[in-house]
Amino acid sequence: MNGPLSRVVRPLVLIITALGVVTLSGSVILNFCNIVARYSLHDSIDWAEEVMLFLMVGCVFFGAGVSTWNGSHIRMDVFLRLMPKPLQTALNLFSELLLVITAIALVAFAWPVIRQLHAFDQRSMAADIPLYIPQLVIPIGLSIMAFLVVCRLVSGHWRTSADEARH
Repeated sequence: MNGPLSRVVRPLVLIITALGVVTLSGSVILNFCNIVARYSLHDSIDWAEEVMLFLMVGCVFFGAGVSTWNGSHIRMDVFLRLMPKPLQTALNLFSELLLVITAIALVAFAWPVIRQLHAFDQRSMAADIPLYIPQLVIPIGLSIMAFLVVCRLVSGHWRTSADEARH
């Protein structure tokens, strides 16, 4: 993909890739530290499990944006491959549009919950982290996914990435 859209998409994909790597690495490092503390000091880090869970959610939702852009997300396309090419193209387009609509709907449903978590100052039990912070990752990740799918549709990248992901 070339042009003005690529000046927005490429840095975004690099940023979310980096965020996915950082959150996954943070989770692995925290897990390692917890294991060392548990077996050498006979005392685990109380808040480690909770923070690792939050970091994994971040890794999943940032990674989902990258896989969505590449067209490498999981698809149930066994029957799709048996259909004629024009029908495959139409169903792939429908699938992309359905992903955008679903992501936007989930973002719309998430905002009131996040506002309530913030307003009531809900916090995690062990780490005492305001719950709206890790919950924000979900609508941010879904928004990125929707944006990248729209960019794929506008650029025509969706036609090639689905075929490349199969091979």
